[in-house]
Amino acid sequence: MMKKNLALLFALIGWFAVVAQYVLMIENRTENILETSIRFFSFFTILTNILVALYFTLTFFFNAQPQRRFNKPGFITAITIYISIVGLVYQVALRHIWKPTGLQFVVNELLHSLIPILVIGFWYLYEHSKSVKYASIAKWMIYPMVYLVYTLIRGNQSGYYPYPFVDVNSLGLAKVFINSGILISVFFTISLCFVWLGKNYGKNS
Repeated sequence: MMKKNLALLFALIGWFAVVAQYVLMIENRTENILETSIRFFSFFTILTNILVALYFTLTFFFNAQPQRRFNKPGFITAITIYISIVGLVYQVALRHIWKPTGLQFVVNELLHSLIPILVIGFWYLYEHSKSVKYASIAKWMIYPMVYLVYTLIRGNQSGYYPYPFVDVNSLGLAKVFINSGILISVFFTISLCFVWLGKNYGKNS
């Protein structure tokens, strides 16, 4: 029952943060609604927080069905890694360049700080950590790799890059490739850490 209640609470927080961020972007847009919407869904932060909200929504409604894919060992570990990267990159590389206020500040902290912490706590409590395999890391890397390729292709076509460290217009392609390599290495390292922590200090039920 506790798991289901937490899933509902976290799902509500997640959906509120995502929807509120979309409304704020629409209200403050400099492009038309279609382009603004495309840019909204071009942020790894937004896509990952939607993934988090979907996971908790499905967990709330279908937690009693262990055969569901999202209840299998490793699924919440992957999501936890993704949202941890969201939080880490923001705190290290982005926080100092943007100072939101009002509702935007609240939403920003939900997306980049609170939700990552909540997901990590949920992972610790409910993941079958000792059953998660190191071999799964290769599959987990597909999402960020596809995102990176999409971002570079669309950025080349539209001139818009959602994050400064992948902005080819400002940094040049060589520097962006270096930054991308660093991010991929961080993904891989954090994935290793989560699997290792789960196997050595996590729970199996």
